[in-house]
Amino acid sequence: MKKSSFIWVLCFFLIFNSYFSFSQKGTSPSGLAFGVVDVNLIVEQLPEAKDADSKLKEMQKSLQDTLMKMQEAFQKKVDNYQKQKGMMPAEQQQKQEQALLEEQQKMQQFYNEKLNEIQNKREEFLEPIRNKVKSAIQSVAKEENLPIVFDKGNLLFSEDKYDITFKVLDKIKRGGK
Repeated sequence: MKKSSFIWVLCFFLIFNSYFSFSQKGTSPSGLAFGVVDVNLIVEQLPEAKDADSKLKEMQKSLQDTLMKMQEAFQKKVDNYQKQKGMMPAEQQQKQEQALLEEQQKMQQFYNEKLNEIQNKREEFLEPIRNKVKSAIQSVAKEENLPIVFDKGNLLFSEDKYDITFKVLDKIKRGGK
């Protein structure tokens, strides 16, 4: 039984090794073809990514400004309440505290909704960029006979000769031609 398992493993290894040794470009000493690409560098170079980033920053700044104004108005109400609290009957104090609590909850809800809107916009902006980059990577990988392409950002080391980043950038700038 052990002998047949060994033969199957050996056959698998030989088939696997022979499949990957056909590729000439990007081969490692073991014969495995691969490439690396710096996706972050590519995205940084794309005008649509810069535009999306600036729109998102603008949305975040607007949200931040709105929240600051809301927080200042809320703080004034809290301060007024604190000043008048001693002269209020207990029932009115409870009503004021409940109103302040509700306003604080509304502010939190507003913040969460706006944060979700920004996150949805981020995805809306980034999806076409991701697709464009992925398509270019796939195209260059096919041209270079590379069945495996790694993101350089997740690697500890790779030799420059395996880097296809600038080929992918060129492909994108030429419109995928």
